[in-house]
Amino acid sequence: MSASAPSPAVVSEAAGPVPRSEEVLTPQALTFLAELHRHFAARRDELLALRRQRRAEIARTATLDFLPQTAHIRDGDWQVASAPAPLEDRRVEITGPTDRKMTINALNSGARIWLADFEDASAPTWENVVGGQVNLIDAYERRIDFTSPEGKSYALKDAAELATVVVRPRGWHLAERHLTVDGEQIAGGLVDFGLYFFHNAQRLLGLGKGPYFYLPKTESHLEARLWNDVFVFAQEYVGIPRGTIRATVLIETITAAYEMEEILYELREHASGLNAGRWDYLFSIVKNFRDAGERFVLPDRNAVTMTAPFMRAYTELLVRTCHKRGAHAIGGMAAFIPSRRDADVNQLAFEKVKADKDREAADGFDGSWVAHPDLVPIARASFDAVLGDRPHQKDRLREDVHVTAAELIDIASLDARPTFEGLRNAVQVGIRYIEAWLRGSGAVAIFNLMEDAATAEISRSQIWQWTNAGVVFEGGEKATAELARQVAADELLAIRDEVGEDAFATGKWAEAHDLLIRTALDAEYVDFLTLPAYQRLVG
Repeated sequence: MSASAPSPAVVSEAAGPVPRSEEVLTPQALTFLAELHRHFAARRDELLALRRQRRAEIARTATLDFLPQTAHIRDGDWQVASAPAPLEDRRVEITGPTDRKMTINALNSGARIWLADFEDASAPTWENVVGGQVNLIDAYERRIDFTSPEGKSYALKDAAELATVVVRPRGWHLAERHLTVDGEQIAGGLVDFGLYFFHNAQRLLGLGKGPYFYLPKTESHLEARLWNDVFVFAQEYVGIPRGTIRATVLIETITAAYEMEEILYELREHASGLNAGRWDYLFSIVKNFRDAGERFVLPDRNAVTMTAPFMRAYTELLVRTCHKRGAHAIGGMAAFIPSRRDADVNQLAFEKVKADKDREAADGFDGSWVAHPDLVPIARASFDAVLGDRPHQKDRLREDVHVTAAELIDIASLDARPTFEGLRNAVQVGIRYIEAWLRGSGAVAIFNLMEDAATAEISRSQIWQWTNAGVVFEGGEKATAELARQVAADELLAIRDEVGEDAFATGKWAEAHDLLIRTALDAEYVDFLTLPAYQRLVG
């Protein structure tokens, strides 16, 4: 290497061995990651600081509004780039981590799109980060297979039947501790994006597709602008046409809901749509308005349906915004998990998913998410009934929709109230999810729902909000830190009885309990549970 050549990213000595990591962590790929870091790390840090300033402003004013300084963008006449053929029809999308079995099952699922997740459905162990990249390369090269411990074999179907991959990198707030540049950890999102893009951009073009991404946890149009600049740099770096990358942004923070048009505008040559990320959206509302008084106290998670007035305002504004600008509007997650042992559970799951997808299709969404292959036909039927042979319904401009700033945060319009059982459920789900995450699993089936990190975030945030607000439950119990600790202690004993002494001893149950209690009850609210959890993650 010459003296003037850029030095590559450095893999930490603490990074454990991952099979075939040398195929992903090549000198050329590590140099690309280093260039991404050197060009964009400072701006990322500035934007994370802006998040903290905005949260302080929300704490002071207890309100949000559309940005006056960007009114000209909302009033302007512009469109995002037309969708490439592989992203034209997105009526059903399946989500899941990039482990080998899921990669095969998702591609074979019959869904039009697979959200290959390095974010909330994947605990960022080094094996998951690097191994997921290996699995995607193998899938494109059609050399991927998998045999379960029970001897069941999995292989890809005919290429024409496979889902199109859209990769979700980690959010801006997370760093990758195993990769450094000039002594600084690289943003996890740049690692996930950079490795996937560097190894697969040309390969995907040869397959008639392209490098497509979902962008998570976006809080402002300035963050979308940063991603757009990353895309421009990356395309120039490898020598492919500008606009080859396409990105769908998850509107899963309350601040982003006030900047949907601006976000599309910043990404307009790379934008392909917005998604209604419902679970993180609820977490964001609680996080931002956690100390704003009684009118912002959310009831039990399961009591906040998509028909709640403030959730209707959010989704209808999303559809109107997307179609006004020529972008796809993608609906939220159906997290229900069919049971092949319990017919009643199965029937209930199918009915709820059908109702949810029927509503989204009728509202104008162009597609939606499911978490399990068995739900793909149900979601597809809902959208087939509305779309027919059309790939989408962008011609439905929803000019009947007029959403005010106040309607997006009208939490007080809900009739439901927090309940003691809601507290217990938050503790139960929180401990169970965090324990699995600490063992390296980010997509976890709990009580017949497929949960990801957003679940734990809502759970611990609601405990924090309810105890700080002194909520009184229907039976007269007051939400206090002492009550939450007692419920958590009781749950830990119940789990020990449920899983048995050996499984309890070899698991990370006590650690998960302690992490939930810390992030749910500490006076200083931590912005993301995954930040302290990452310090405890092995691997």
